[in-house]
Amino acid sequence: MTTAPAPTTTPAPVVPAPSPAPRRPLLDWRIRFGVLSLIWGFSFLFIKVGNEAFAPLYVTLGRMLFGTTVLFAVLAVKRERLPRGIRVWGHLAVSAFFLNALPFSLFAYAELTIPSTLAGICNAASPLWAMLLAVVVVSDDRPTRQRVAGLGLGFIGVLIVLGAWQGFSGQDPLGTVLALVASASYAVGWQYVRRTLAGTGASHLSMSGTQLLLGTVQLAVVAPVFAPTPGSFPTLPLLSVLALGALGTGVAFLIQYGLVAEVGPTTAMMVTYFVPVIATAAGVAILGEHLTWNTPVGALVVLAGAALTQSRPRGTRPKPTKA
Repeated sequence: MTTAPAPTTTPAPVVPAPSPAPRRPLLDWRIRFGVLSLIWGFSFLFIKVGNEAFAPLYVTLGRMLFGTTVLFAVLAVKRERLPRGIRVWGHLAVSAFFLNALPFSLFAYAELTIPSTLAGICNAASPLWAMLLAVVVVSDDRPTRQRVAGLGLGFIGVLIVLGAWQGFSGQDPLGTVLALVASASYAVGWQYVRRTLAGTGASHLSMSGTQLLLGTVQLAVVAPVFAPTPGSFPTLPLLSVLALGALGTGVAFLIQYGLVAEVGPTTAMMVTYFVPVIATAAGVAILGEHLTWNTPVGALVVLAGAALTQSRPRGTRPKPTKA
């Protein structure tokens, strides 16, 4: 659903303090990368189905609640404590707003009027927003010319998918703007996290769990005021919200941080470019959303940009991550 934010809908967890080298994962990072792409790609479909029975704020609240449950279950198994300090919890509350409560809600509202395929594509703009922020915000991971070219190529791919030469005909402007603002929120949140929450001494699991908990509280306060309370719980929309939270938020957080720790944030960020491809395939195959020639062509351009962004100058090695 992260230089750069994690995608997605995903939902971007916070940057933890340095920790001892983890044991070698059972699954190769490429397999976990693919699983994460599938989970976040299908998240937009889950949002669309959830919107059929629940108000967007309650879709987001359910997502946060089920995601928090997953992380706290893992915390209990590992017997890890939550981070301490009012200051840390305050920063986590802000990061929960920009990385979870706000973008999740905006994507849910956007999908009231735009297809899930378009929402997934707008999510791919997160690294572009992050690059723009890197120009004005001090960053230890400024983009190189090659990576900027890759991000630019990825942006062109997004425009091709949207059919920019046709004036985005048939797309709801407000819904599209909401989805793009959601993707920008991830970039803002990550810059905030990197400047305030590095070196706390807490594990990524406890930090992420606390972040989701605070985001859930925020939604629990706001949702009853601004949205009608669900009067019934149809099976399919309820299962979609459950999958959106448990998989798209809880499990995805665990996979994402494992990737960041193993291959670095820049490579892990590339999942952002695969999400729209999965979201498009799911929307067309399952929801019957319309697909034109420019969508697969644009997707290929996006993937080419992603490959270029991953490249590094010879003789350089990625900086160690704070995961």
